[in-house]
Amino acid sequence: MAQGITILGIESSCDDTSAAVIRDGVLLSNVIASQSVHEEYGGVVPELASRAHQQNIVPVVATALRRAGIDKRELSAIAFTRGPGLLGSLLVGTSFAKGLSLGLRVPIVDVNHLHGHVLSHFVRREPTDRVPRFPYLCLLISGGNSQLILVKSAAEMEVLGRTIDDAAGEAFDKCAKIMGLPYPGGPQIDRLAAEGDATRFKFAKPHIAGLDYSFSGLKTSFLYTLRDAVKAEPDFVERNRADLAASLQKTIIDILLDKLAKAVDATGVTTVAIGGGVSANSGVRAAVAAFCEERGIEAFIPERTFTTDNAAMVAIAGYFKYLQGEFCPYSAAPYARVTV
Repeated sequence: MAQGITILGIESSCDDTSAAVIRDGVLLSNVIASQSVHEEYGGVVPELASRAHQQNIVPVVATALRRAGIDKRELSAIAFTRGPGLLGSLLVGTSFAKGLSLGLRVPIVDVNHLHGHVLSHFVRREPTDRVPRFPYLCLLISGGNSQLILVKSAAEMEVLGRTIDDAAGEAFDKCAKIMGLPYPGGPQIDRLAAEGDATRFKFAKPHIAGLDYSFSGLKTSFLYTLRDAVKAEPDFVERNRADLAASLQKTIIDILLDKLAKAVDATGVTTVAIGGGVSANSGVRAAVAAFCEERGIEAFIPERTFTTDNAAMVAIAGYFKYLQGEFCPYSAAPYARVTV
């Protein structure tokens, strides 16, 4: 019996160390070690992140191989996140992948972190699991990116629109910080929004031509609303947190769906997928599902496990590149910034 194509994926772009194993596109394991050290600083501290990756990567990879029930000598290739991300963090994963590759004499495959999010819907737990059909439209929404991408194949992607300033995730996190909520703020907003009145407050929406996004105006509108209100009522934020969160979340969703609708009309696609950290947001997930149902479009909403940074998406992206024989030279260096 043929062994199949077995890929080890390594993700270390920011503050999560992750390793996953897939065989012929089917997930065997996915291990994630998160870093709580950043919470007291209100954001990710790059130097602390890279040090934590150094501590975590060996046990995380060993655990992923053990849970997958395979020996490292069974690996066909090692896929790793080359960028974008924090350079120090990326260097840890890149260096480890190269070293393990040399020791095992198997090729390495470099993966664009954003491509991983876009292709995360192809990670299957069972061989018969449903996956998107090309072409499809992906709404990629995370802390640093808000993009509309026409996915023509696993290797060909066209960015139709992107943020010109803040991303959706930044809007959630920065507004949460203004409200005095702990980091990361996005999940806090999501939790509070479930208890609030989304029609209570109105915030500014951008008027940007085409399919590009903008969230900086919303953030400024939110700041001024709270500043003026607090002058009159010092405890305004504390008394209205749920309604503020619900109104903020609804505004962000409206902005996202407005451009998504225009992109669907422009491309004529019949499949829509979402990806990235913000796709874990309950309101976003429900709104996109309802949008697709109303239009008779097939929707792909990822498992929450695959919305945050994880190695399963790196492994599947690497699997597609492996099938095309697209291997990475050992001279390749990580990069901090890039677009799809």
